[in-house]
Amino acid sequence: MTRVLQAGRRPPVSGDTRSAVVFLHGYGANGADLLGLAEPLGEHLPDTLFVAPDAPETCAVNPMGLQWFPIPWIDGSSQEEAEAGMRAAATDLDAFLDAFMVDEDLLPEQVALFGFSQGTMMALHVAPRREDPVAGVVAFSGRVLSPDLLEDETRSRFPVLLVHGDQDDVVPPHSMPEAAEALQTAGWQEVFAHVMKGTGHGIAPDGLSVALAFLRDKCGF
Repeated sequence: MTRVLQAGRRPPVSGDTRSAVVFLHGYGANGADLLGLAEPLGEHLPDTLFVAPDAPETCAVNPMGLQWFPIPWIDGSSQEEAEAGMRAAATDLDAFLDAFMVDEDLLPEQVALFGFSQGTMMALHVAPRREDPVAGVVAFSGRVLSPDLLEDETRSRFPVLLVHGDQDDVVPPHSMPEAAEALQTAGWQEVFAHVMKGTGHGIAPDGLSVALAFLRDKCGF
């Protein structure tokens, strides 16, 4: 059964919604964790609505936070449980995006996904398998899940920005070139990358600036 995702939101500065960014938070966090980025981004994207859904499950190792799916090497879950959780969360996110676009009267090409860590994994898994391409995906500090399946299961392609800290000790920095290779093998033409020097598992100012430029120049926001 599809679970309804609750979401926080920041309206466009101009009051006129012409585009939207959907933030997808990381493991053990919640939507509010990324929604604060709407303030610095919204100054430069005045017609953009920002929404940040909460993941559907309570985090196994942080009951105050949420997770999209279990992570075996962190919470002791099985690989089968992790894969089942990811599939269920993908269905939930798909349904959220469908309903959100209808409610806001937005087309897929007016919506970008902005993920961090596990949220990036969700964005890079769900968006390619949707029938209509979104405006783009900003992918911080994550990886492509099941890269061997991506080419066969891809239904739409869109610009992707991969951003990673070179000191990340949670999701290894080599995950970024591996993601780029998986996307390019699956037929992507527009894959961009930025390394945040001296940055761990987080979003540094230079990464956010690159993300803003991507949203404006490649997504048309």
